[in-house]
Amino acid sequence: MLDFEFSREQKMVQKTIREYSQAELAPFVKSFDKEGRIPMDVIQELADIGLLGVSISKEYGGIDADPVLVGIIAEELARGDISCAIPTFYLVEASWGHILDLYGTDAAKQAILPDVSKGTAFLGIAATEPDTGSDLGNMRTFAEKKGDKYVLRGEKMFISGIREVTQDMPKGGGYVTLVRTEPEKGTRGMSLFYVPLKDTPGITTNVLDDWGRKGISAGGFAMEDVELPEEYLIGEEGRGFYICMEGFDYARAIIGLVCCGAAMSVLEQAMDYIKMRSTFGNPIAKYQGVQFKLAEHWTKLESARLLAYKALWTYGKARESDKIGRFEVTKICAMSKLMAPILAFEAINDAVQWYGAFGYTSDSPLHLAMEGVRSYYWAEGAMEIMRIIVARELLGKEFVAYR
Repeated sequence: MLDFEFSREQKMVQKTIREYSQAELAPFVKSFDKEGRIPMDVIQELADIGLLGVSISKEYGGIDADPVLVGIIAEELARGDISCAIPTFYLVEASWGHILDLYGTDAAKQAILPDVSKGTAFLGIAATEPDTGSDLGNMRTFAEKKGDKYVLRGEKMFISGIREVTQDMPKGGGYVTLVRTEPEKGTRGMSLFYVPLKDTPGITTNVLDDWGRKGISAGGFAMEDVELPEEYLIGEEGRGFYICMEGFDYARAIIGLVCCGAAMSVLEQAMDYIKMRSTFGNPIAKYQGVQFKLAEHWTKLESARLLAYKALWTYGKARESDKIGRFEVTKICAMSKLMAPILAFEAINDAVQWYGAFGYTSDSPLHLAMEGVRSYYWAEGAMEIMRIIVARELLGKEFVAYR
């Protein structure tokens, strides 16, 4: 039997985060975007509520939430912060904190995760390179084992949280970083490391000027003979690509709910507006040209929302038993990521249209949602890659076009 109802605990969390998000985030979204940062007192509030350690074990200060609860929180944060800056901060830490918690050494987890849970350090993902995005098989960053250390060389780009790590967070933080350790083996020769950025010799950083989602920074870092201790290896050497893909699956499903949360919040605001705005003697909410689009967008977003929750549920069930295969999880998470950003963007775009010329001004907040959602066309894997993944799982690996 299917059950589409949240548990009592999940409903309580949903209600609490919705109230917090609407009261403490929504009124200040424009200022977050204008100032280009999430205030530290807001980050501390998120930590105090328990949201920055949501997927981390209690041993390290987290609450060890299941994936569906993680998604509920993401959706409600996005309803408040339609620019998607705070939801991005949250989802990056939730997905990659989870991966470090699962596969990191005890020493690394003890050194890193409590500060992440407390909101004093940021944890992100560094896979993309300046000329290598979704094609991770061609990355150039390299790690070499020397004695009891690894030495890293290379560059990572288009990653979230650079300024937060280097300037804002009291204890800095770092990145779950994918590198080559045995280049001749392709993806089977990749390993995953935690790379701390702040005050680490051999690291230089830069911050990009994105045109959306400005509350959280994006940029990159270069590594020149950066030395890491053995305990910062995440999982087994040579297994990094596969562990990284597991993290991307988790993040993609959460992104689905962030997109739906932001877009549904925009539609709710637009519904109030079209009831009030009149043309030719009638509120524009009376015109079927508006009504039909609203009905279609709401229906499509609800479908995308349910698929995202199915993806998170599937991810969690696969962790509990071997009845659901890894590639089935990957397929459903890719489906969620493929559907939600596109449908959310289309809904927001029509809402802007209903606002008339006012929708094109910076006084209207809707452009913040449009710019934020658009970033997810690339984040955690381009839409084209999502199509390849889904088609691969439907047809079989022998039909992958690039092989």
